[in-house]
Amino acid sequence: MNLSAGLEDVPCPNGCSSNDKILLTGHDLHHDLPGDFNVVKCQSCKLIRTNPRPNPSAMSFYYPDDYSPYASGGDDQSTLQPINFFKKIFTPLVRHLFAFNTNILPPVKIGNMLEIGCASGDFLQHMADKGWKVEGVEFSAMAASKAINKGYQVHVGSLENASFPKQRLDLIVGWMVLEHLHDPIKALTNMQKWIKLDGYFVLSVPNAASFEFNLFGNKWDALQLPNHLYHFTPTTLRDILFASGWQIEKIYYHRTFSSFIASLGCLLRARGYTNLGGRLINFPWSAGRWIYLLFPIAWIFSLFGQTGAMTVWARVRQ
Repeated sequence: MNLSAGLEDVPCPNGCSSNDKILLTGHDLHHDLPGDFNVVKCQSCKLIRTNPRPNPSAMSFYYPDDYSPYASGGDDQSTLQPINFFKKIFTPLVRHLFAFNTNILPPVKIGNMLEIGCASGDFLQHMADKGWKVEGVEFSAMAASKAINKGYQVHVGSLENASFPKQRLDLIVGWMVLEHLHDPIKALTNMQKWIKLDGYFVLSVPNAASFEFNLFGNKWDALQLPNHLYHFTPTTLRDILFASGWQIEKIYYHRTFSSFIASLGCLLRARGYTNLGGRLINFPWSAGRWIYLLFPIAWIFSLFGQTGAMTVWARVRQ
């Protein structure tokens, strides 16, 4: 692959003048694919993005078939299940406290739901089992085929070019998707035309305002270069949603240190501690219930907006 031929230099999507500051340079930490990429910050609106970046045609190279979200629905529902003993006794409280991924849904009646970046359809199935009429959008044909084989309607292709759903939506969800889009404002503007006025848009993204980003820099696991084209803070996420016709209603900070542990593993591996680094990188997915031991400190950091990811509820701006 001729990497330089597949790169594009794109200005700030908010229309700011060209006055970017390079924050760091990094590479693919997960598959060791070639290329070094700059992460820049617009000095006008403060939006952080990857630039230059792979263009849409070249980007598929950085999504190999073993890309982890393609193996599941993109957001591990198992982490939402509390320890059985507590679940039986304190179900409502424990569901709230131990919602590590904080994909908490708003109080909306069962209806029509669209999942953007639905991968192999695990979350579609989860919501269909609850009575929702579901459909999805997925860029990867391989991942989408798994969801389609489960019986779900999936638009295969980019969200920016997805067609209008047959029916107005009550709910749109996207778990760690917005940061992957080449044209998030176009996609967000389209989606606010698809949803009912009283519907909700729920999305999660990494939190570039967390201490993890400043501490680990180009070894931050949630940076995921070059797949992540944008690196949002609560302020820049609010701004880009507002510019696209949305208004944030609530922000939840994830009560987990998964990305912190994986980032520590990336740092140690880069310094030659291959075995220990690899174990820490895999710890968030292999720890099972041991990860609950980290909950108290993660919960404290979440109170100050300092954990590595966030979920927001947004509605169409009136």
